[in-house]
Amino acid sequence: MRKKAPSVPVDVRLMHITATVLFVACGLLLAAALGWWALRHPVFAIGGIVVHGDVSHNSAATLRANVAPRLAGNFFTVDLQKAREAFEAVPWVRQAIVKRQFPNRLRVELQEHEPQAFWGGDSESRLVNTFGEVFEANPGDVEQDDMPRLVGPDGSAAQVLAMYRGLKPLLERLELGIEQVVLSGRGGWSLHLDSGATVELGRGTTEEVLARSQRFAQTLTQVTAKYGRRPEALVTADLRHTDGYAVKLRGVTTQDAVTKRN
Repeated sequence: MRKKAPSVPVDVRLMHITATVLFVACGLLLAAALGWWALRHPVFAIGGIVVHGDVSHNSAATLRANVAPRLAGNFFTVDLQKAREAFEAVPWVRQAIVKRQFPNRLRVELQEHEPQAFWGGDSESRLVNTFGEVFEANPGDVEQDDMPRLVGPDGSAAQVLAMYRGLKPLLERLELGIEQVVLSGRGGWSLHLDSGATVELGRGTTEEVLARSQRFAQTLTQVTAKYGRRPEALVTADLRHTDGYAVKLRGVTTQDAVTKRN
């Protein structure tokens, strides 16, 4: 038979438990003290902001100067979400990714807005980026001199940009440029060209409007040639007709209708 292990006296067990509790408590206190020291020690104060990515419109030094006063806390306590919002509040910054870089720096990856067009009426200075997002910036910082103006109801910038991208190559074949694309509140589309012409495209989905526009672009040269004119002689065009379109040409008083081609 096995001998029964001698039982540990109660007072000894209590001493072991007490020692364990004290050891754990000391460990927790030490960890807390180290944490408190780390939070308070100046070596962990934010000592620098490293900026990478797009800085075409904002230099790294300017970004740091604008954002640093808005950051609170040190390396461990700084709120990265608020830091990101601070960077994205700077003009031209579309997106910022902020990470900690031990021991006392923040690393920021920036993406700037890439402007594609002006947005809104002639008096407005807002811009549309390549994602169809509207943003505020100083128009004087825009390097492109030939950007079009897009107009539409709130929330329609991406739709109007898509229409512009679809129409642009069609009209470039005619050596005509788009100055303005307008989507009315009732869903009607219209164009203002760099030649001074106005084109009424009518309502419909993007695909329907582009299909009408393609037929117009493919036949306009033939129509203008009948009157000894080139496409830049166009004054107005109305594509809202069921089976064709109507045009008015500079120096020509007759209106012509082109039957829709299959």
